[in-house]
Amino acid sequence: MQTIKKIWAGCIACCTLFPMTAEAQIPKQSVEWDRHSLIFDGQRVAAVMGEIHYSRLPESEWKDEVRKMKEGGVTILATYVFWNHIEEQEGIFNWSGQRNLRHFLEICQQEDMPVILRLGPFCHGEVRNGGIPDWMFSKGCKMREENPTFMHYAQLLYRQIFSQVQGLQWKDGGPVIACQFDNEYRGKGSYLMALKKIANNCGFDLPFYTRTGWPELRTPVPFGEMIPLYGDYADGFWDRSIKPTAGNYYKAFNFKAFRSSTAIATEQLGEQKESIAKSDNDYPYFTCELGGGMMTAYHRRPYVYPEDAYAMALVKLGSGSNLLGYYMYHGGTNPDGVLNTLEENQRTKATNYNDMPLKNYDFQAPLGEFGQTNPHYYLLRKLHLFMKDYGTLLSPMEATFPCAQDIAKGDDSHLRWSYRSRDNQAFVFVNNYERLQNLSDKKGIQFEVCGERFPQRPVTIPGGTMCIFPVHVDGIRYATAQLVAKRNGKIYLQQIKGIPTEIAVGKKVLRQVKARGLEKPVYENIYLLTDEQAQRLFYEGNEPEEKPAAQPVAFEKLSACTKAERTISIGVQKVAEAPADSDFAHAAVYRIQVPEGAAEKGHQLLSIQYRGDCARLYANGRLVADNFYNGRPLLFGLWRLREMGITAESLELRILPLQPDMPVYFGEGDTSRTGEKVMSVSMREG
Repeated sequence: MQTIKKIWAGCIACCTLFPMTAEAQIPKQSVEWDRHSLIFDGQRVAAVMGEIHYSRLPESEWKDEVRKMKEGGVTILATYVFWNHIEEQEGIFNWSGQRNLRHFLEICQQEDMPVILRLGPFCHGEVRNGGIPDWMFSKGCKMREENPTFMHYAQLLYRQIFSQVQGLQWKDGGPVIACQFDNEYRGKGSYLMALKKIANNCGFDLPFYTRTGWPELRTPVPFGEMIPLYGDYADGFWDRSIKPTAGNYYKAFNFKAFRSSTAIATEQLGEQKESIAKSDNDYPYFTCELGGGMMTAYHRRPYVYPEDAYAMALVKLGSGSNLLGYYMYHGGTNPDGVLNTLEENQRTKATNYNDMPLKNYDFQAPLGEFGQTNPHYYLLRKLHLFMKDYGTLLSPMEATFPCAQDIAKGDDSHLRWSYRSRDNQAFVFVNNYERLQNLSDKKGIQFEVCGERFPQRPVTIPGGTMCIFPVHVDGIRYATAQLVAKRNGKIYLQQIKGIPTEIAVGKKVLRQVKARGLEKPVYENIYLLTDEQAQRLFYEGNEPEEKPAAQPVAFEKLSACTKAERTISIGVQKVAEAPADSDFAHAAVYRIQVPEGAAEKGHQLLSIQYRGDCARLYANGRLVADNFYNGRPLLFGLWRLREMGITAESLELRILPLQPDMPVYFGEGDTSRTGEKVMSVSMREG
């Protein structure tokens, strides 16, 4: 009865308890939660949530991109509703084109994809003023506060959003399963509760509601009203430092009971301590902002790796999380504004912490700005298969931490591992990886979990290894191979590179087992796969067997920089300011010859490998893409030209040069030479 009481106390019960109109459909699944997990129709799930911003993608691409997210293992989609994307001018709401929230939700409904709406009013998301329109700052009130003026406009906003959502809530058979109020708020919980009351009065009637679990609120919200969701990142553009591995990001690679992060949003929240309200541990451990990648700000441009995202996700799962929420899972492009560009920058009225690109919001995510699949899309996918097939077993398991939870950056003195167990069944989580630290091989390793000491002989765990071993699961006593999936009675394991595979079934111990793939089991119904096979197991995405080679694209330099150096000013947030539009009048200019028909058919992705400070790409004088250099190429989906109504035989690229001693962290960008250069331009199917 205790669990049921908690569900009822939080008003998070079966959807059929909510009043429904005669026209409303009965939802396919009831939704509950307890301190462990979400429960769909009485079955526990370990959910995967991916962030995508619908207003940062063209409407014509939504269906394909939602499908790609499903193929990647995403089971819930999250999206911000940016206030200034829909009401940039007071009283003029724009729900058309890529701002058409209702159409986006209808696509999610068709694709059977649940949605969590992050309503604001404040979102951040590296949007101008955090999403609050410029005109709000003329109203003479404080933002994000329970004063009558601000709450009046918040109510108008929520009413407008609900006009897009009506009939598409979960209780109606629609996709909207939950919503979040505001973002990264640290004031009184009564403000969040006031927003919830407004939402409920507008008609929002959802299985559950959420808030960001950081920073700690000044006063709490009543238990059960909003589930706190946490996050962590491998690096952060917002850090004030211009050195590698700055801040507390290293803690994301340690197994620990502490759910939150002391590294998120340090530019606005300052130093944060590892403290959490006791009652928060009575909620399930969910996340909404695990770094699927990282954006580049002008002053700090991290270059993130697939292993960063994978190791962090595995660590959170091994620390007890039962909902992995990635920010971002899909990159995007800032839409054109009517009055202003819509990116965050240091010169705006609010949320002016960082100078961001005008258009680019790629985020180095699993699915990039133009829907391109990046390596960690597949790498994370095998983890998501495991969560789908073993979520019911995993979710109620408690986490145990055999090694220290608070270790120093780069600590290489022991193997980092944890296990989750219940009823003599367990999963062992191993992470011998930390971003940019090159952890060493760990020798003489055996695990002792649920009465099993394994493997029979100590092994070496190579540096960089991240894996999950089963104990007493599906007839397997233990295995030094990663459990990936179980379908139609077949169990799929992945061989871990550098670790001898040992599988114990009953009294039989199979040693030095080699991967045989899908053709032949290694024992009865047990199949052992390579890493590549595990990443693409059951994959049905539209990916050719062999990707066609990139096609070279002709380019020529029209003019050199007319100004070798510019004065790099330090902005109000005490970090380097991005160049202004006027600075690009002095940039080096290149012409890129678009192959005939490339923009009219297919999905051709242009890739420009260059060196410089930053670059902008124009079509018929219109800015279509930009990039802060960090070693990765500037990309542009040529098919978007036809959607913009632009016919262009050539594109113009403008590049500002690298300068000596710039107050900027460039990630893996080559700054050994000053100046600028285009090394290559190519085109491939995106």
